[in-house]
Parts: sequence; C-alpha cells; structure tokens
Amino acid sequence: MKLQLALDLVNIPEAIEVVKEVEEHIDIVEIGTPIIKIEGLKAVKEMKEAFPNLQVLADLKTMDAAAYEVQKAAEANADIVTILGVAEDESIKGAVEEAKKQGQEVLVDLIAVKDIETRAKELDGLGVDYICVHTGYDLQAIGKNSFEDLQTIKRVVKNAKTAVAGGIKLETLPEVIKAQPDLVIVGGGIAGQENKKAVAAKMQEMIQQG
Repeated sequence: MKLQLALDLVNIPEAIEVVKEVEEHIDIVEIGTPIIKIEGLKAVKEMKEAFPNLQVLADLKTMDAAAYEVQKAAEANADIVTILGVAEDESIKGAVEEAKKQGQEVLVDLIAVKDIETRAKELDGLGVDYICVHTGYDLQAIGKNSFEDLQTIKRVVKNAKTAVAGGIKLETLPEVIKAQPDLVIVGGGIAGQENKKAVAAKMQEMIQQG
C-alpha cells in the first residue's frame, strides 16, 4: 500500500516546501489539477527535479486527446497521469497505449461516474494501471466520502491496482486501510495540518502495518 500526497491549493514553491517536510514518509507526490491549470506542466517537471526519488503524478484529469496529453506529461517527467473514468473508451485506450510507450502509468479517476461497479469492470479490461474512487471537494463539503465505493471496486477489479481519494484524515485512515487499496491519496489530511511531518509519519506507519 502506497501513500500519495495530493497538492492542490498551492503554487510551485509552496508545494516544494510542503514535500520537503514529508518526503521520507510518502511514495508519490501529486501535482493537482488546480496547480497544473495555473502553473502548467512545469510544476510537474520542477517537482520531479526537486525530488527525483519520489514518483510524481500529474493530475491532468484528461477527457480527450488523451495520447497527446500523456505524451506531454511524459516530457515533463510525470510517472503517473490521470484520465477521467467518464472519458470515452477510445481516449482511455489512447492514454494506456501512450503511457506504455513512455514507461508511465495511467490512473483512472472515477469522480462523477454514476455506475462505479460497471465502469470499474470495463476500465479493468482496458488495461489501466490504477482505478481510483474519488469524492471531490464539493461532495466532501456535504459529508460524503469514498470508502464504500472503494469496497465496491475492490470486489470487481481483477488486474488494475485500486486507489482511494477524498477526505482521508488520520481519524478515517483505519477504515480505508481495512479495505486494502493499493494507493491511499491524502490531500488536506496532511497538507492542511500544522505538523505535516508528524501526521505523514503516523499515516505511513499505519499503512505499513496494514
């Protein structure tokens, strides 16, 4: 089980400062969609240069022109790229094909997918690397989380690795660990805490204990 830190509401220098605090306790650093929209893929490039030992995920949430966007993310040294589960199968196939060429991985984000079970099965058949259940900011604000959805996809996904994102904090982490995803994605649960290093260290310890 890996731990991914999602950085969404910061600029590049702030993001690098946060990662400096927690780098020894995380496996993957995610450059979130808001940063990529504001700063561009150079945010990915600069993060990888600053932390070559960490995997860097570019949260492009690609919807179309997928092979091209994956290629551009590869040029910025992204290890993992995200595409939306609501995208066309052709787009997902294009992303997977290009990522294989580039030696990258594809994470499919199920945000806004209505029938998670059916779509997860289909995506699993398309050869994606990760399938992620994700409760976005706007649904977290009304008290939703992804934990039940994670159990749903764990039942049907046979080949891809599973991931969970959205509202995971120290208090809710045990519930997530119980479902045994391959990747736990935490944003504000680390980045929004005063002692980021201590929280990340504790999370890493809990994850390693399984």
